[in-house]
Amino acid sequence: MNLPETGRTAEDLLAELARLTEHDLPVRGGQVTSYVYDTGRPEVHEAAARGYAAMLEVNCLDPTAFPSIVEMEKQVVGAVADLLGGGHGIFTSGGTESIMLAVKAARDAAARPRPNLVLPVTAHPAFHKAAHYLGVEVRAVPVDLETFQADVRAISSSIDENTVLVVASAPSYPQGVVDPVGEIAGIAARAGVSCHVDACVGGWLLPWLREAGADVPPFDLSVPGVTSISCDLHKFGYAPKGASVVLFADPAMRRRAYFASAAWPGYTIINATVQSSRSAGPLGGAWATLQALGREGYVELGRATLEAANRLRAGLAGIGGLRVLGSPGSTLVAFTGEDVDVFTLADEARARGWFLQPQLSYAGIPANLHVTVTGVTLAGVDAMLKVIAESAESARNLGPPAVPDGLVELITGLDLDALDDATFAELAASVGVDLRPGAGQPRMAVVNAVLDALPAELREAILIRFLSVIYS
Repeated sequence: MNLPETGRTAEDLLAELARLTEHDLPVRGGQVTSYVYDTGRPEVHEAAARGYAAMLEVNCLDPTAFPSIVEMEKQVVGAVADLLGGGHGIFTSGGTESIMLAVKAARDAAARPRPNLVLPVTAHPAFHKAAHYLGVEVRAVPVDLETFQADVRAISSSIDENTVLVVASAPSYPQGVVDPVGEIAGIAARAGVSCHVDACVGGWLLPWLREAGADVPPFDLSVPGVTSISCDLHKFGYAPKGASVVLFADPAMRRRAYFASAAWPGYTIINATVQSSRSAGPLGGAWATLQALGREGYVELGRATLEAANRLRAGLAGIGGLRVLGSPGSTLVAFTGEDVDVFTLADEARARGWFLQPQLSYAGIPANLHVTVTGVTLAGVDAMLKVIAESAESARNLGPPAVPDGLVELITGLDLDALDDATFAELAASVGVDLRPGAGQPRMAVVNAVLDALPAELREAILIRFLSVIYS
């Protein structure tokens, strides 16, 4: 039984939480180079936590019952609009929800019988998720394999009478590259199609990098043809998770994102987001973070982040066998190995206390490792480069992971739906992945090598089964 017979004290619960999280990656310090964003300023995170807690029990379902959420959202959304060319916005739970609302608004406004959206292969999977939920076809187009920017001609040729949305990234997550937003938005405008810029990563980063001296091209709602843009505040805004904004150039498009229902005898249903009841905690945390840092704080973080990214790229260029992919226009850096297996390198770095995010090969882009450079990275960039160099040398000596003979072919021929979770767990154990509770972090090089050898559809099926097993 998971529910205790009697209530437990707060001290007891916090001790239990400490035990449960002892194997988690650290969220502070910069040694985890994805998933978390750290300013390196504890007082800012403390302000965010207190703001979050103060609004924890407030329900965003009804803004007339809690007028505080209206004022706070206006301030937060207004700050984003001031930075990104104006517009009319909605505070959401994250980039996926912001993108979901942008796709919904574009679909409903265009009202095409067989709606489709056109995007580069480097666009975030949140667009595929939104399209899946909303009944929209995805038309993915290639990117230039030197610059990793979207192929503008391919986008243009993919638009037809049923296209409801064209997508550009600023930047795309995999290689940190900013797509040619002006060209893409111009193509969309001439075709009479909405254009969304996914700036979930870059919306609250690129303007500060520009102030720090980086060459950042126009990418926001000031660009003719851009009709909506998403910006996550829980990334380079450094707010607690659950904070994003989607802006629309036209207030009528924002209304298309809303949902209302009067087809029942209960309370009034009008939702600005996918969720109905939701805590105002993330809003309070985001508001407090913006207020605690202010413009000067973000300018300084932009300078530190830009310097750290430049030093990281230069340092990687000096490590034999490694190559940075493209010329990142942000502080997201991806590098691949020429004579070094990057999956083995990632395991070696993990053994040394650093998490580098593996990215599988796709659409001609090689397998690589991803680093998100944040405000805290500058203090540890030399230590990171030392670990990467040591890990690369170790990986070179170890060679690629040993994938059991015939395993890829076996998996390719399996009917995964016919396997129960226990049998799938046995299959995972055959490559050294113990999915039992408390088994600890396995070396992932073999797993990533196997996934890398499989087509995308089969990768997806394997990942779904993995998730099913670990929650069984």
